[in-house]
Amino acid sequence: MSGKREREKRREERIQAETNAAGEERRKRLLQLAGAAGLLVVVVVAVVIVISQGQESGGDADVEDVQLVAQELRGIPQQGLVIGDPKAEETLVEFADLQCPFCRDYAKKTIPGLLAGPVRRGEIKIDFRNYAIFGDESMAAGAAAIAAGMQNRGWNFIELFYRNQGTENTGYITDEFLTVIAKGAGVKDIARWNVDRRSRPALREVAHTTNQARALGFTGTPSFASPGIDGVLSPIPFSDYSVESVESALQHSN
Repeated sequence: MSGKREREKRREERIQAETNAAGEERRKRLLQLAGAAGLLVVVVVAVVIVISQGQESGGDADVEDVQLVAQELRGIPQQGLVIGDPKAEETLVEFADLQCPFCRDYAKKTIPGLLAGPVRRGEIKIDFRNYAIFGDESMAAGAAAIAAGMQNRGWNFIELFYRNQGTENTGYITDEFLTVIAKGAGVKDIARWNVDRRSRPALREVAHTTNQARALGFTGTPSFASPGIDGVLSPIPFSDYSVESVESALQHSN
């Protein structure tokens, strides 16, 4: 009997040991699964953050000042390449070339004050017109701005272009560059924009406004005009490019 009891005891101990080992193995697997699940959550969260950041920045890390331009223009009406209240009493017509470094400086130094002040208050609207003094690349850029304006993102395109401007006629104005600017500007339908920017109406419009500037006697950019009561444009000079100088020039032009 003692031998039988001893065998049963050893069998019970073996079963208990196997049970403990199985339990330990299950715990290890559960910990591994939990770790993998935690890693998956971290990866998913990281991907969501990256996607979110890409969307907020216009989808391309090489584009500067996307959010700055969006904030600057937010809430101000746009129609084509005109920004401001359509009923504004004064209209500032700006003839500029998107490749022009002086136009870029004006866009960065003076335009923000005009937008935050008299434009946002509904006193002035600004009508941007292409004056393609640098030739074919400026024509392409101007037509792309007009196409963006067809989707009410013309000024976003213009301001973002200036903040990412390269040296004129060095070949940087490629389809890829213009597309990145358009996306950063918030143009929704890129396929439509691509068709519009290559269309005859858009290119004719750039040629037309360039001829307008020349007819007014402008030989450089940026240059400015204001429509009189009869709608005929007259050049307006500025003592400087300050907001106060622009407002004063507009008041004395009529």
